[in-house]
Amino acid sequence: MEEINIKEEFNKKKYSFYLILAGLVLVTIVAVVSLVRERIISPIQNQVTVYGQGKVEYKPDTANVTLGVRVDRAGSAGEALEQLNVKIKKINEAVLALGISVDDIKTQNYNLYPNYDYKDGISKVSGYNASQNISIKVRKVDENSESVNSVVMTAGDNGTNEIQGVNYYIDDISVLKQKARILALTDARSKASALAKAAGIRRLGKVVSWYEDAPMTTDNYDYANAPVAMGLGGSAEAKSSIPPQISSGTQDIVVNMGVNFEVK
Repeated sequence: MEEINIKEEFNKKKYSFYLILAGLVLVTIVAVVSLVRERIISPIQNQVTVYGQGKVEYKPDTANVTLGVRVDRAGSAGEALEQLNVKIKKINEAVLALGISVDDIKTQNYNLYPNYDYKDGISKVSGYNASQNISIKVRKVDENSESVNSVVMTAGDNGTNEIQGVNYYIDDISVLKQKARILALTDARSKASALAKAAGIRRLGKVVSWYEDAPMTTDNYDYANAPVAMGLGGSAEAKSSIPPQISSGTQDIVVNMGVNFEVK
Protein backbone atom coordinates (compact mmCIF):
# COMPACT_ATOMS: atom_id res chain seq x y z
CA MET A 1 0.00 0.00 0.00
CA GLU A 2 2.81 2.39 0.91
CA GLU A 3 4.55 1.63 -2.39
CA ILE A 4 1.36 2.56 -4.30
CA ASN A 5 1.06 5.91 -2.47
CA ILE A 6 4.68 6.79 -3.25
CA LYS A 7 4.09 6.00 -6.92
CA GLU A 8 0.96 8.15 -7.04
CA GLU A 9 2.81 11.05 -5.41
CA PHE A 10 5.61 10.73 -7.94
CA ASN A 11 3.13 10.77 -10.82
CA LYS A 12 1.48 13.93 -9.43
CA LYS A 13 4.81 15.77 -9.22
CA LYS A 14 5.73 14.56 -12.69
CA TYR A 15 2.40 15.85 -14.05
CA SER A 16 2.90 19.26 -12.37
CA PHE A 17 6.42 19.53 -13.81
CA TYR A 18 5.22 18.88 -17.35
CA LEU A 19 2.35 21.34 -16.88
CA ILE A 20 4.72 24.13 -15.78
CA LEU A 21 7.09 23.30 -18.64
CA ALA A 22 4.27 23.47 -21.14
CA GLY A 23 3.23 26.86 -19.77
CA LEU A 24 6.76 28.23 -20.13
CA VAL A 25 6.97 26.96 -23.69
CA LEU A 26 3.63 28.57 -24.52
CA VAL A 27 4.73 31.94 -23.08
CA THR A 28 7.97 31.76 -25.05
CA ILE A 29 6.11 31.03 -28.29
CA VAL A 30 3.74 33.96 -27.73
CA ALA A 31 6.68 36.31 -27.06
CA VAL A 32 8.54 35.18 -30.19
CA VAL A 33 5.44 35.55 -32.35
CA SER A 34 4.83 39.04 -30.98
CA LEU A 35 8.39 40.12 -31.77
CA VAL A 36 8.21 38.71 -35.29
CA ARG A 37 4.86 40.38 -35.86
CA GLU A 38 6.25 43.72 -34.62
CA ARG A 39 9.18 43.44 -37.00
CA ILE A 40 6.88 42.65 -39.93
CA ILE A 41 4.33 45.40 -39.24
CA SER A 42 6.74 48.06 -37.91
CA PRO A 43 10.19 47.27 -39.26
CA ILE A 44 13.14 48.97 -37.60
CA GLN A 45 14.14 51.94 -39.74
CA ASN A 46 17.30 53.95 -40.01
CA GLN A 47 16.41 57.49 -39.13
CA VAL A 48 18.08 60.86 -38.83
CA THR A 49 16.79 63.89 -36.92
CA VAL A 50 17.29 67.35 -38.39
CA TYR A 51 16.22 70.62 -36.76
CA GLY A 52 14.61 73.42 -38.73
CA GLN A 53 13.58 76.92 -37.77
CA GLY A 54 10.76 79.06 -39.09
CA LYS A 55 10.57 82.80 -38.42
CA VAL A 56 7.69 85.10 -39.36
CA GLU A 57 7.87 88.84 -38.95
CA TYR A 58 4.69 90.68 -38.05
CA LYS A 59 3.40 94.04 -36.96
CA PRO A 60 1.41 93.94 -33.70
CA ASP A 61 -2.26 94.84 -33.92
CA THR A 62 -3.05 95.08 -30.19
CA ALA A 63 -1.52 96.72 -27.13
CA ASN A 64 -2.13 96.50 -23.40
CA VAL A 65 -1.47 99.71 -21.51
CA THR A 66 -1.13 99.16 -17.76
CA LEU A 67 -1.40 102.28 -15.64
CA GLY A 68 -2.19 103.16 -12.06
CA VAL A 69 -3.36 105.80 -9.63
CA ARG A 70 -1.97 106.16 -6.13
CA VAL A 71 -3.30 108.29 -3.27
CA ASP A 72 -0.93 108.90 -0.34
CA ARG A 73 -1.56 109.91 3.27
CA ALA A 74 -5.28 110.60 3.10
CA GLY A 75 -6.84 111.54 6.43
CA SER A 76 -8.99 108.39 6.62
CA ALA A 77 -9.56 105.15 4.79
CA GLY A 78 -12.82 106.46 3.37
CA GLU A 79 -11.16 109.63 2.15
CA ALA A 80 -8.38 107.65 0.45
CA LEU A 81 -10.89 105.47 -1.38
CA GLU A 82 -13.01 108.45 -2.36
CA GLN A 83 -10.04 110.28 -3.87
CA LEU A 84 -8.96 107.13 -5.68
CA ASN A 85 -12.41 106.41 -7.08
CA VAL A 86 -12.83 109.97 -8.34
CA LYS A 87 -9.52 109.82 -10.20
CA ILE A 88 -10.20 106.39 -11.71
CA LYS A 89 -13.68 107.46 -12.83
CA LYS A 90 -12.25 110.53 -14.56
CA ILE A 91 -9.58 108.46 -16.32
CA ASN A 92 -12.11 105.86 -17.46
CA GLU A 93 -14.45 108.50 -18.88
CA ALA A 94 -11.61 110.19 -20.75
CA VAL A 95 -10.34 106.91 -22.21
CA LEU A 96 -13.85 105.83 -23.21
CA ALA A 97 -14.20 109.12 -25.07
CA LEU A 98 -11.26 108.01 -27.26
CA GLY A 99 -13.33 105.09 -28.52
CA ILE A 100 -12.00 102.39 -26.19
CA SER A 101 -14.67 99.81 -25.32
CA VAL A 102 -15.72 99.51 -21.68
CA ASP A 103 -15.01 95.76 -21.94
CA ASP A 104 -11.36 96.57 -22.71
CA ILE A 105 -10.78 98.40 -19.42
CA LYS A 106 -10.05 96.04 -16.54
CA THR A 107 -8.98 96.52 -12.93
CA GLN A 108 -5.86 94.54 -12.02
CA ASN A 109 -5.10 95.66 -8.46
CA TYR A 110 -7.07 97.56 -5.83
CA ASN A 111 -5.33 98.28 -2.51
CA LEU A 112 -5.93 100.21 0.69
CA TYR A 113 -3.44 100.26 3.55
CA PRO A 114 -2.41 102.54 6.44
CA ASN A 115 0.77 104.58 6.39
CA TYR A 116 2.87 104.50 9.58
CA ASP A 117 5.38 106.94 11.02
CA TYR A 118 7.87 105.71 13.58
CA LYS A 119 9.14 107.93 16.36
CA ASP A 120 10.95 106.91 19.53
CA GLY A 121 10.22 103.28 18.78
CA ILE A 122 6.49 103.87 18.54
CA SER A 123 4.48 103.50 15.32
CA LYS A 124 1.55 105.74 14.62
CA VAL A 125 -0.86 105.84 11.70
CA SER A 126 -0.13 108.99 9.74
CA GLY A 127 -2.62 108.51 6.94
CA TYR A 128 -4.04 106.02 4.47
CA ASN A 129 -2.75 105.02 1.05
CA ALA A 130 -4.88 103.65 -1.76
CA SER A 131 -3.93 102.45 -5.23
CA GLN A 132 -5.51 100.89 -8.28
CA ASN A 133 -4.03 99.54 -11.50
CA ILE A 134 -6.06 99.25 -14.68
CA SER A 135 -5.27 97.55 -17.96
CA ILE A 136 -6.49 99.14 -21.17
CA LYS A 137 -6.63 97.04 -24.33
CA VAL A 138 -6.02 99.13 -27.44
CA ARG A 139 -7.05 97.43 -30.68
CA LYS A 140 -6.01 98.01 -34.31
CA VAL A 141 -2.77 99.75 -33.38
CA ASP A 142 -1.40 98.62 -36.75
CA GLU A 143 -3.97 100.87 -38.42
CA ASN A 144 -3.56 103.80 -36.02
CA SER A 145 -0.03 104.11 -34.70
CA GLU A 146 -0.98 107.06 -32.46
CA SER A 147 -3.77 105.29 -30.56
CA VAL A 148 -1.51 104.07 -27.74
CA ASN A 149 0.13 107.49 -27.41
CA SER A 150 -3.33 109.06 -27.15
CA VAL A 151 -4.41 106.66 -24.40
CA VAL A 152 -1.25 107.22 -22.35
CA MET A 153 -1.39 111.00 -22.73
CA THR A 154 -5.11 111.18 -21.96
CA ALA A 155 -4.72 109.01 -18.86
CA GLY A 156 -1.83 111.17 -17.66
CA ASP A 157 -3.79 114.37 -18.22
CA ASN A 158 -6.65 113.00 -16.12
CA GLY A 159 -4.91 111.78 -12.99
CA THR A 160 -2.69 108.81 -13.71
CA ASN A 161 0.55 108.97 -11.74
CA GLU A 162 1.96 105.52 -12.61
CA ILE A 163 2.60 103.93 -15.99
CA GLN A 164 3.46 100.25 -15.50
CA GLY A 165 4.19 99.44 -19.12
CA VAL A 166 2.98 98.89 -22.67
CA ASN A 167 2.84 95.40 -24.14
CA TYR A 168 2.41 94.96 -27.90
CA TYR A 169 1.24 91.69 -29.43
CA ILE A 170 -0.97 90.21 -32.14
CA ASP A 171 -4.46 89.23 -31.07
CA ASP A 172 -4.71 86.02 -33.16
CA ILE A 173 -1.30 84.41 -33.43
CA SER A 174 -2.44 80.97 -34.66
CA VAL A 175 -2.11 81.79 -38.37
CA LEU A 176 1.42 83.12 -37.89
CA LYS A 177 2.41 80.06 -35.87
CA GLN A 178 1.22 77.79 -38.66
CA LYS A 179 3.25 79.73 -41.22
CA ALA A 180 6.31 79.46 -38.97
CA ARG A 181 5.79 75.69 -38.60
CA ILE A 182 5.69 75.20 -42.38
CA LEU A 183 8.84 77.28 -42.79
CA ALA A 184 10.54 75.22 -40.07
CA LEU A 185 9.64 71.97 -41.83
CA THR A 186 10.88 73.34 -45.14
CA ASP A 187 14.11 74.44 -43.49
CA ALA A 188 14.59 71.00 -41.91
CA ARG A 189 14.05 69.23 -45.24
CA SER A 190 16.54 71.52 -46.96
CA LYS A 191 19.15 70.85 -44.29
CA ALA A 192 18.46 67.11 -44.37
CA SER A 193 18.96 66.94 -48.15
CA ALA A 194 22.27 68.80 -47.92
CA LEU A 195 23.50 66.61 -45.05
CA ALA A 196 22.44 63.42 -46.83
CA LYS A 197 24.38 64.43 -49.93
CA ALA A 198 27.45 65.26 -47.86
CA ALA A 199 27.20 61.91 -46.04
CA GLY A 200 26.90 59.96 -49.29
CA ILE A 201 23.35 58.80 -48.64
CA ARG A 202 21.77 57.90 -51.96
CA ARG A 203 18.19 58.72 -51.03
CA LEU A 204 16.49 60.40 -48.10
CA GLY A 205 13.21 58.74 -47.24
CA LYS A 206 9.90 60.10 -46.04
CA VAL A 207 9.28 62.08 -42.88
CA VAL A 208 8.66 59.58 -40.09
CA SER A 209 7.71 62.03 -37.34
CA TRP A 210 8.30 65.54 -36.06
CA TYR A 211 7.98 67.51 -32.88
CA GLU A 212 7.71 71.18 -32.13
CA ASP A 213 9.60 73.20 -29.57
CA ALA A 214 7.76 75.98 -27.76
CA PRO A 215 7.31 78.98 -30.08
CA MET A 216 9.19 82.12 -29.12
CA THR A 217 8.44 85.74 -29.84
CA THR A 218 11.19 88.33 -29.88
CA ASP A 219 10.92 91.93 -28.79
CA ASN A 220 7.55 91.23 -27.19
CA TYR A 221 7.58 94.19 -24.89
CA ASP A 222 7.86 97.87 -25.52
CA TYR A 223 7.64 99.78 -22.24
CA ALA A 224 7.14 103.48 -21.75
CA ASN A 225 10.55 104.83 -20.85
CA ALA A 226 11.23 106.47 -17.50
CA PRO A 227 11.09 110.14 -18.58
CA VAL A 228 7.69 109.65 -20.21
CA ALA A 229 6.30 107.71 -17.23
CA MET A 230 7.50 110.29 -14.72
CA GLY A 231 6.24 113.15 -16.85
CA LEU A 232 2.72 111.72 -16.67
CA GLY A 233 2.42 111.90 -12.90
CA GLY A 234 0.42 114.28 -10.80
CA SER A 235 -3.02 115.74 -10.71
CA ALA A 236 -5.72 115.98 -13.32
CA GLU A 237 -4.87 119.63 -13.86
CA ALA A 238 -1.29 118.91 -14.98
CA LYS A 239 -1.34 118.49 -18.75
CA SER A 240 1.38 116.76 -20.77
CA SER A 241 2.90 119.32 -23.11
CA ILE A 242 4.90 116.71 -25.05
CA PRO A 243 2.98 113.62 -26.21
CA PRO A 244 4.64 110.25 -25.53
CA GLN A 245 6.38 108.48 -28.39
CA ILE A 246 5.61 104.78 -27.95
CA SER A 247 5.91 102.62 -31.06
CA SER A 248 5.41 98.92 -31.65
CA GLY A 249 7.84 98.35 -34.49
CA THR A 250 7.88 94.83 -35.92
CA GLN A 251 8.27 91.57 -34.04
CA ASP A 252 9.09 87.95 -34.86
CA ILE A 253 7.56 84.63 -33.97
CA VAL A 254 10.02 81.75 -34.11
CA VAL A 255 9.16 78.03 -34.20
CA ASN A 256 11.82 75.32 -33.92
CA MET A 257 10.98 71.81 -35.13
CA GLY A 258 12.82 68.49 -35.00
CA VAL A 259 12.03 66.31 -38.01
CA ASN A 260 12.83 62.59 -38.23
CA PHE A 261 13.64 61.39 -41.77
CA GLU A 262 13.91 57.80 -42.97
CA VAL A 263 17.32 56.99 -44.42
CA LYS A 264 17.24 54.57 -47.37
